[in-house]
Amino acid sequence: MRSYRDLFRTPEFTPLFLAASAQTLARTTSGLALATLVHRETASPLLTALSMFGPSLAHVLGATLFMSAADRLPPRATSVGTALAFTATTALLALPGLPLTAVFAVLLVQGLVASVSGGVGWGLLNEILPKDGYLLGRSVFNMMHGLTQVTGYATGGILLALLSPRLSLLLAAALYGTAALVARLGLTRRPPRATGRPSVRATRHANARLWSSPARRHVYLGLWIPNGLIVGCESLYVSHAPHSAGVLFACAAAGMLAGDVAVGRLIPADRRRRLTTPLLLLLATPYLPLVLHPPLAVTAVLVTVASVGFGASLVQQERLMAVTPPDLSGHALGLHSSGMLTMQGVSAALAGGLAQLTSPAAAMTTLAAASTAVTLLLASTRKPTTPPRDAPSPDRPH
Repeated sequence: MRSYRDLFRTPEFTPLFLAASAQTLARTTSGLALATLVHRETASPLLTALSMFGPSLAHVLGATLFMSAADRLPPRATSVGTALAFTATTALLALPGLPLTAVFAVLLVQGLVASVSGGVGWGLLNEILPKDGYLLGRSVFNMMHGLTQVTGYATGGILLALLSPRLSLLLAAALYGTAALVARLGLTRRPPRATGRPSVRATRHANARLWSSPARRHVYLGLWIPNGLIVGCESLYVSHAPHSAGVLFACAAAGMLAGDVAVGRLIPADRRRRLTTPLLLLLATPYLPLVLHPPLAVTAVLVTVASVGFGASLVQQERLMAVTPPDLSGHALGLHSSGMLTMQGVSAALAGGLAQLTSPAAAMTTLAAASTAVTLLLASTRKPTTPPRDAPSPDRPH
């Protein structure tokens, strides 16, 4: 599979793409609205960062307890159900007078739901596309995430100026409902990729299989830690520039889009395998000068350039699929997504705490330096990729 046209000619790719687009737009709009609402009520960098990225912390519970559902539930029904759950919980966040503890309880539920839906969605993408089409397909999804984040943050900023955070949350809930409808009408009924009931035991068994491989462990750490720390930097945009955070988020999304286009479409396969470390270094180093408090225009340029480095995740995901058996593909991709989002939530909490002790700019520089150090450490311990040797899962027909 060599072109974007081939992707959109593949049955079910388009509805899956449209449903994911609606959910991404809803997530960015609601995240900015809720962070703004919490910042207005508390003026706390920590609580503001957690309100936007805190649901990611719940992914560690989902990955530990429920991720076996990614390969053991019908994909269409699960996609529709999770989108409807986001519809209801986002509408709940818009209720006036909702206590802060209740807000974070709802965010916890959203994180648990998202941990399963990520594995289901990425596993379905891997199933819909031929083997040589996954990286191109994932790059299109990443590009879509970049474009819709630009649109979502720009739209969210306009909505916050014209309406209110709570009305923005209700509009985001309607977008989640639209995603559920698209998934129900556009996806076909498919059996689960693995037999057996989802359970905590099955989840732990699959996690143990995935983590038993040194090659997979190395890829997971590279996917989770360096970019998670940089998302911690992003969680401070609202505190760093309260009236221009939407601009910084849009610039970051634009840079991510450029990186995904370059890695997924323009750079040949033999070259992109060598770009993981350079891209991860690019992701972190532009944040280092922020401690000097440059003007907003300079900060926007630095953020844009840095976010090109997010393209490293495409190369890392390609390597992950190369060392993972097919019956664990959905679980493996879900574990990647949940671990990444968990690390993002941890980094947001760490960033918020550092910002309260120092300043948002100093905290961003500190996290960027940590990301750089981790990238260099991983680069020095990386080994050549080898095919998976795992035995097929006993409850998977083969």
